[in-house]
Amino acid sequence: MDTQPILQDKLLKLRPLEPSDFDTMFGVASDSLIWEQHPIKTRSTFKGFQEFFKESLASKGALMILERKTERPVGSSRFKIIDEEKKVVEIGWTFISREYWGGTYNRAIKRLMINHALSEFERVVLYIDESNLRSQRAAEKIGAVKIPPGNFSWVPDRPSGKVTYGISNPLT
Repeated sequence: MDTQPILQDKLLKLRPLEPSDFDTMFGVASDSLIWEQHPIKTRSTFKGFQEFFKESLASKGALMILERKTERPVGSSRFKIIDEEKKVVEIGWTFISREYWGGTYNRAIKRLMINHALSEFERVVLYIDESNLRSQRAAEKIGAVKIPPGNFSWVPDRPSGKVTYGISNPLT
């Protein structure tokens, strides 16, 4: 699976994250309220975001999200292949500017990424911090199903402190 495709619809364009995107992405990520329910709140600081951005580039699965009409930065997200044999891919590390909160853009981001992933994989997982209720609600709004602990035959190595959501059908 191409983990850094160009994906687009009428609202958004997702493209591979590049080193030259740092300043633009930090402009979005420096809003501390974005990271309010995230366990690593320092991502809104220059040093904290620098570490996150470096990790994003190294992942080879990071995408920059742009509003299609204006080319304004919306945020970033990533793919990570969890298990090729079991056909499981993770979508995560997503952050979006507060002006795009509320569902329409998050759903569009996830629809593009989930449908791309499901074209070659059978399942998508979202690992969400137990305390991040906002992201858990957003996952449920797009149709992701919370997978109870102990029911992870197809989800290897569930991270501690996380709840797991799964999707196996394309989004419309």
